[in-house]
Amino acid sequence: MNTSVPVAGSRFAPDATVPAPRLTLTTLQKVALPLGAVLFDLLFWHERMALNMLLYTLLVVGVVMAGLPRHAPQWRSGYFRLTLAGTLLSAMAVAWYGSGAAQLACVASLAVWLGYVNQPHLKLVVYALGTALSSATQAVPGLVRLLRLPGNLGGRASRFWFYGRLLGVPLLALGVFHVLFLIANPRYEAAASVVLDTLAEWLDVLFMQFSVPHLLFFLLGLALTGAALVLVPVHYFADKESRFAEFIRRQRDRVASFAVRRPDFREQRFRALDLRKEYLMALSMLVLVNVLLLAVNAIDINWLWFGFEPTPGFDLTQFVHEGTYVLILSILVAMGIVLWFFRRNLNFYQAGLPALRALATVWVLQNAVLAVSVGLRNYYYILHTGLAYKRIGVYGFLLLTFFGLVTVLLKIWQRRSAYALVRLNALAAYALLLGFAVGNWEIWIARYNLRPALQTLDYGFLLDMPDRVLPVLAAHQDVLPQRQLVHEVYDGTWAKLEPTEAARRLRQRLQDFRATQQARHWPSYTYADWHAYQELTH
Repeated sequence: MNTSVPVAGSRFAPDATVPAPRLTLTTLQKVALPLGAVLFDLLFWHERMALNMLLYTLLVVGVVMAGLPRHAPQWRSGYFRLTLAGTLLSAMAVAWYGSGAAQLACVASLAVWLGYVNQPHLKLVVYALGTALSSATQAVPGLVRLLRLPGNLGGRASRFWFYGRLLGVPLLALGVFHVLFLIANPRYEAAASVVLDTLAEWLDVLFMQFSVPHLLFFLLGLALTGAALVLVPVHYFADKESRFAEFIRRQRDRVASFAVRRPDFREQRFRALDLRKEYLMALSMLVLVNVLLLAVNAIDINWLWFGFEPTPGFDLTQFVHEGTYVLILSILVAMGIVLWFFRRNLNFYQAGLPALRALATVWVLQNAVLAVSVGLRNYYYILHTGLAYKRIGVYGFLLLTFFGLVTVLLKIWQRRSAYALVRLNALAAYALLLGFAVGNWEIWIARYNLRPALQTLDYGFLLDMPDRVLPVLAAHQDVLPQRQLVHEVYDGTWAKLEPTEAARRLRQRLQDFRATQQARHWPSYTYADWHAYQELTH
């Protein structure tokens, strides 16, 4: 969006003592700002995020893209196109499922995309998000300053008083004749009464809609719309990112600019010895931890990978929860060790670099094996206790871990920088967020947990799921007497749930859902809830 506001602290900013000029809005922005605020109020006041989020996102995306020039650099940015596709995909997922993951992905994608619109040369997802938030914090106060009263308010007030007096006499005459006609003509009185009653009803409805919370909500919508449509150029994060390189460069010892001297042979020898000491420390540490991890992996492969069956009394919860978290932490520490040793000039120590790379590669591959063992622990827990959100989250984290280990190998063999690793892993995390947004996870969880092989069923967890799961639960009511039903109570313990109580709670959920769906307005509609309602009523 076109604004001519330099940002303090950027390379394009003027002197800090010069006050920043006021925002200049385009004609499109002047029309879209009030329209977007009104639409936000109509779509979201007393409504949940559903179809309304898709419509509002399409408005913001359409207005922003309409304001971009045809040959703008944004169109050539792959990150701009990627996050635009992610924004539209997650917005459609909100209208389809209405899940929390879809809502989070939609808001985050829209904010990151606006950051790339602001600075199309950015690559880091986090910096794009920071750019969007920084632009919003400057755009909203700028819009507030546009609303201040003009300086010649006194002259305008006197002019208004002059024209008001000219119109006062005709209005007074109109009132006098209106009273006379009311007295003289009964039919005129009846017609005027109908008009005034209708006008009074309209005013009552209008004023009933206005309240202090509603006014604050409208101002919130105006602020969010302004932050999305009016982008103030923010160069701080772009300038910061421009200092980062994709690959590690060899660093030489720095000397003061006012004291230029040449290092002698003895100093060069000491520096070589220091690098050799660091190499020997890295070599010995990688050898030791590889031997230790080899023993751990041998135990896990022999214990978990082939024919694992928990013995009677085996604490599967402790086995999975504590063991999984500790192993994940060890993998993260292992990645940190590799990143530390390969951060600087050790990448260029040709005397020992092949051996160091080989050991680091073995270390990374062994951590991948350890990650597979973590996945197996999670699988056995799901197999015996059922599927849940955290179990899916563990697999999502493991996917990021495998991707992170691949990027660590790139760092080892291609001398990639930490910036490159952060950039690639941030994109992977964003892609995983979109994957969580488009998945119908609750339906899949319910169908998996209701399978006959799972005898102990956390039915309270299923009853607390979103409404779109209700058709699946209604179709499996006959399995309730055949299972051992439990539910989690407030203190974290498990209590038995009788089949009759479970059936009663299910009937209540079905009744509440039908009533709620009938009372919902169209902005709160989702396809999944509409489809569930159709299945339950036909």
